[in-house]
Amino acid sequence: MAKGLFITLEGPEGAGKTTNREFLAERLQLAGHSVVLTREPGGTGLAEKIRELLLAEHDEPVAVDTELLLMFAARAQHLQQLILPALEQGSIVLCDRFTDATYAYQGGGRGIDPQRIAVLENFVQGSLRPDLTLLFDLPVADGMKRARLRGQLDRFEQERHEFFEAVRNSYLQRAQSDPERFRIINAALPLSQVQQQLLPVLDEIRDRDGC
Repeated sequence: MAKGLFITLEGPEGAGKTTNREFLAERLQLAGHSVVLTREPGGTGLAEKIRELLLAEHDEPVAVDTELLLMFAARAQHLQQLILPALEQGSIVLCDRFTDATYAYQGGGRGIDPQRIAVLENFVQGSLRPDLTLLFDLPVADGMKRARLRGQLDRFEQERHEFFEAVRNSYLQRAQSDPERFRIINAALPLSQVQQQLLPVLDEIRDRDGC
């Protein structure tokens, strides 16, 4: 069967990725597309257990290399058990975060050399890259305010403001360096206006999927 489309939604805390992923999925399903929703880290039973390790607070500090390797361990499982089979069946996969998040959080935020991340990216993913990436961008202060309203903060959400500024800058740099893949969405606007920005994206997805 025809290869599906791999679409990732990226952005910092409070950007509304999950809500807008559901909006996209509903519109695409109504148009007759097969859609698979997933997230990272996570997406499968084993990968979700790794997610729990990554987000939880621990009695000992989590080494940056440990964090990076756990991210890619979860990704390897996710790819083999969910993403690749779905794409082979011709589905549109909408994934809440993927490897761009690793470059932003572990690269920009933690300071890991991007070349080290690229080695793991090539090892785990081979030639697979997202067909389209939606970057939901908003000021750090706005995102963290939204995150706090959701309830208890996880280990990442408790990082300092400077960490998230570095994450945001890394995301924007990646988007600027790959404009064919990225679409930047202004996530600081009210939800209805954010979703208005997604309508041209929906048309683009339909065109790519041949429907």
